Amino acid sequence: MIFPWHLECPACRATATPEGLPTVCACGSPWLVRYAAAPPLARRASVSDGPPSLWRYRDWLPLLPGETPVTLGEGMTPLVDVPRLAAQLGFARVWIKDEAQNPTGSFKSRGMSAAVTRAVAGGATAFAVPTAGNAGVALAAYGARAGIPVRVFAPSGTPARLLEQMRVHGAQVEVVDGHIGDCGRVSRAWAAAHNALDMSTLREPYRIEGKKTMGVEIAEQFGWATLPDAILYPTGGGTGLIGMWKAFDELRAAGWLPAGARTRLFSVQSTGCAPVVRAWDAGEAATTPWQNPVTVASGLRVPGPLGGPLVLRGLKETGGGAIAVSDARLEAVQQRLAASEGIDLCPEGGAALAALEELRKNGTLAPDSTALVFNTGAGWLYR
Repeated sequence: MIFPWHLECPACRATATPEGLPTVCACGSPWLVRYAAAPPLARRASVSDGPPSLWRYRDWLPLLPGETPVTLGEGMTPLVDVPRLAAQLGFARVWIKDEAQNPTGSFKSRGMSAAVTRAVAGGATAFAVPTAGNAGVALAAYGARAGIPVRVFAPSGTPARLLEQMRVHGAQVEVVDGHIGDCGRVSRAWAAAHNALDMSTLREPYRIEGKKTMGVEIAEQFGWATLPDAILYPTGGGTGLIGMWKAFDELRAAGWLPAGARTRLFSVQSTGCAPVVRAWDAGEAATTPWQNPVTVASGLRVPGPLGGPLVLRGLKETGGGAIAVSDARLEAVQQRLAASEGIDLCPEGGAALAALEELRKNGTLAPDSTALVFNTGAGWLYR
């Protein structure tokens, strides 16, 4: 079998072929997918003829000819214009990228569609995953779609409705005392003992490719001509931010975006768990584990993200930054936006919007600039 892509380690520059079920590089770093060739610019015009899902971008995804993706219609989420809020904050324009409208209620649908598709092709017979909530729901649903059993390991503080959704989709759920890092250790041990594929964030190379489609989709929604001045992304494991950084670079290199179409990426965390922000402020190239992570935004409760070095590189190369907000602020913004705009932000989305206000106040973002804020999941799933 000839693959039109290979795997490359961003840390040690090793390469590997993608047969079977690859995990991480021997040096411990996540793999990144590198394609032998980019789709020609002429194919851009036919993207809109594709399905109303992320698989309209199959030319940019690890899918072999004749393969059928494991899909529930994920992607193609709306950009919701919020002009009153933009005027209040002093921006030319603000959009909410509402990932809550994905099939499983969060952006995790994207990554799991791509990862499960490749895992099926590679011969996976069982899945295991540690989760703060949404990843477990997504893997449960896509595992069910593929007919492959799923075992989920979730911290004891995971919202009850998210645990319920995992079970509804047929997953076996184990609640672990501790945080997501503790769940990761238990999950990896279980996966090794039961010949299951570990679907932890960045411990297989394809979730990032599914998340990458957020960037490709934004480019299409902006007419393949420009990008917002800033994109604010709530960051736990950081797969989505890394994926968008990768996507914009790939699109510019292929001519699908003009060379001048640039955006600043901003990582948003909670003051109760902010390893990326701490490393960014200190000028470090890697994160160190956060002790005693506590935040209502369960997706941000990731004390030691494996992709921390890549997140920090993405922020630096795009001229962005990192900022943390308190739980009190993110909850206040959640409530305000639901009442004023009808958008039910998840806590992580509330953090991103609260961060936008702070970046405007402290002068990081200029008056009359444009900004896109990610709402990564449905608020109701947390209640």
